[in-house]
Amino acid sequence: MNLTKILTVVLFTISLVLGYYLYSGVQKVIDDKAIIESTEFAVIEKLMLIREAESVYQEQFGKYTGSWDSLARFIETGKVPILQRREEIKQKAYGGEEVVIHVDTLGFVSAKESIFKKNYSMNATENGVFEGYKVKEGDEVIKNQKAYSIKVGERRNEPPFQEKGTIDSLAAVKPGESVIKGKVLIYYSDYVFNKNTNLSKIGEVPGHPGLLFDIYVKKIDRNGVLVDVIEVKDPKPIDPRRKESNDQKTRKPLRFGSRTDVATAGNWE
Repeated sequence: MNLTKILTVVLFTISLVLGYYLYSGVQKVIDDKAIIESTEFAVIEKLMLIREAESVYQEQFGKYTGSWDSLARFIETGKVPILQRREEIKQKAYGGEEVVIHVDTLGFVSAKESIFKKNYSMNATENGVFEGYKVKEGDEVIKNQKAYSIKVGERRNEPPFQEKGTIDSLAAVKPGESVIKGKVLIYYSDYVFNKNTNLSKIGEVPGHPGLLFDIYVKKIDRNGVLVDVIEVKDPKPIDPRRKESNDQKTRKPLRFGSRTDVATAGNWE
């Protein structure tokens, strides 16, 4: 083998090695980015669940809880009242009107259902003649799917669903019957959080088994009034760029709430 062939083989081998390392480096960057994105998505979902659970807890007990065990127990065994708000207009002696707000308790629902499940309804959008439903009880529906048909004069209207979910019940309205604007025709609901979530690990950071979110709850004085504040933060961000010292709020560790303000916004929003 002459020198030219030897150099060709050596250079070809070097190029293969360099190409491999270049490919590996690029692939690692892509893989790392995918892992960071999927983990942060899971962290945000967990923070949103904690925020909703803490909000419902605060409504029931007048304070947030800094105990993950207490929060999990409340979700599992707590009850939340179903409230109906109605207005009554009373005529005053001098001719004016007074609006009296009544809040009635219609019953109770489990805390878990209140937190995990959102209920929606669809009303008749106009006065008209009902022509029929486009769905039946138990159907899974998606946003913008047609819900029912109503005829208004010579015009037919087919309002769409504004949220996805499952049909719980349909009002007993038959085709050809007149309906008035505002009549509730459809009740449906959707689980906004995974109902199979392991609540014993409600405070655990996704991607870091055994690591818990930092949680801070307190009553602080704001202009002479005691108010509740809460902050829940990822103590060990998977993205190395998320530093507490970062000047950009959106590049700090994922969190919601504040230690000094009555706010529960997340810095991913």
